[in-house]
Amino acid sequence: MRRNLTDVDSLKALAHPLRQQMFSHLNRFGPATSADLAAKFDADRGATSYHLRQLERYGFIEEDTERSAGRRRYWKAVPLDLRLPYAPKDPEIAAVADEISAQWADQAERERRAFLADPESFGEFGEAAMHSSSTTTLTAEELARFTEEYVAFITRWHRYPSEATDGARPITVLFDAFPTPS
Repeated sequence: MRRNLTDVDSLKALAHPLRQQMFSHLNRFGPATSADLAAKFDADRGATSYHLRQLERYGFIEEDTERSAGRRRYWKAVPLDLRLPYAPKDPEIAAVADEISAQWADQAERERRAFLADPESFGEFGEAAMHSSSTTTLTAEELARFTEEYVAFITRWHRYPSEATDGARPITVLFDAFPTPS
């Protein structure tokens, strides 16, 4: 589901570094409890619960009611095509969107560098991986259509970790399409 992040409260909810880490973890590895996430990120369990409730409040995650029992609540990511605004007129929205964009870029770069440092250690996944750079010439309308086709393609391949077939693992997919600066 496409979600344009244009309101400052949703952007702020997502911009917190621990929330970003937890949201990313839930997307990649599936449902977890606040205790699981607190241990994973060496965070206070109460603070972790608070941050999870904030992510839920703004629709980024939801309780996994099939796994939850009693006070033990499991959380799962809501499948979203999150889109940050480019050059919003509101300076507060621009600042928070820039912060999230920087966090996403930093995480992607760390993961890319970790992979490139030793691709052989990933076995058949290392052999199947690809890093590519391309340039094309498009109108603004074509660029918008290209982006939507890409999102439809990646959405077709989306699976929750619980739906993965044997031998599957989380895969980082990066996509940037923007006018080449002169």
